Amino acid sequence: MKKIAAVMMSLVMVMALLAGCGSKDGGGEKGTLNVYCFGDYFDPELEARFEEETGYDVVVDLFDTNEEMYPVIKNNTADYDVICASDYMIEKLLSEDLLAEINYDNVPNAANVSESIKPFMEGFDPGMKHSLPHTWGTYGIMYNKTMVDGEINSWDVLWDEKYEDKIVMPNSMREGFMLAAKRLGYSINTTDENEIKAITDSLIEQKPLAYSFDNDRAREIMIGDSAAMAVITSGEVLYSKEYNENLEFVVPEEGTEVWTDCWAIPSTAKNKEGAEAWMNFMLDGEIAEINFEYLTYAIPNTKIADLMDDPVLSPSEEVLSRCETLKNLGSEVDDMYSSYWKKYKAA
Repeated sequence: MKKIAAVMMSLVMVMALLAGCGSKDGGGEKGTLNVYCFGDYFDPELEARFEEETGYDVVVDLFDTNEEMYPVIKNNTADYDVICASDYMIEKLLSEDLLAEINYDNVPNAANVSESIKPFMEGFDPGMKHSLPHTWGTYGIMYNKTMVDGEINSWDVLWDEKYEDKIVMPNSMREGFMLAAKRLGYSINTTDENEIKAITDSLIEQKPLAYSFDNDRAREIMIGDSAAMAVITSGEVLYSKEYNENLEFVVPEEGTEVWTDCWAIPSTAKNKEGAEAWMNFMLDGEIAEINFEYLTYAIPNTKIADLMDDPVLSPSEEVLSRCETLKNLGSEVDDMYSSYWKKYKAA
């Protein structure tokens, strides 16, 4: 759900270590705010602006996946005041009492959150008591219209042998299972082992047709005409089309995943007011616009609704009616998913 390549992530981490593990001497007038976030997920120039406007020093540490972030927060192995996490991980952290409730008196810009996102947030954080949205979107198929035949409207196309070695598949367990589940008519949150086995068998059948298995690199592969289609998040589409006018995006007719990445405050946060100031800052209309121009991901903020006037960024009610949000399935089902994912990867 972010745009950084793995090499850039490594470079940033090395630079942080060389600078003393990202720490700053002293701290701002109001102390230090420690942020834990997906890589390259807001305009980096906003750090200085937040510091200037609020009096906090900001230290940002990066992670690549929700699963990498989770044990850090679970085991409190580092002090973080505000984190960015996806819907199902917010639900998981909440179920384990690892998130603090937001004091909305400190976040007046929460009034800017778009109504369209609230039903989805209700599914993992009722009443938005513990999280506020940063970006959101859907998964679908981005395809090069000069490299495919006819209309693309179904996940079935990923199993079409004529596109052998021209398909980019996601290197992500939940998204991989998601698309195969939807193709087979199952929920993306199925806990039925027979269905999970059928999903795995379907993915194993498709595997020889894949050109590659990529998340962050998928858009670059498509921009460079190296593949005919890729499973990708809607946030990558506008950027990609700027560089390749032949690219289009579709949410398959069987449905897909709608995701939300949110800011939240760990229950162990030492600077909760600073975290709420960060949330309030990110929800400001001007800041949301700056982030949108930088990310090209949909930002559910009423102050920039006109910028979201695009069917990719603002799906219709009909499209959203075919979407599901990933749920926290519990450790037992997580283990089952992981076991079948390993079978798929080893096939």
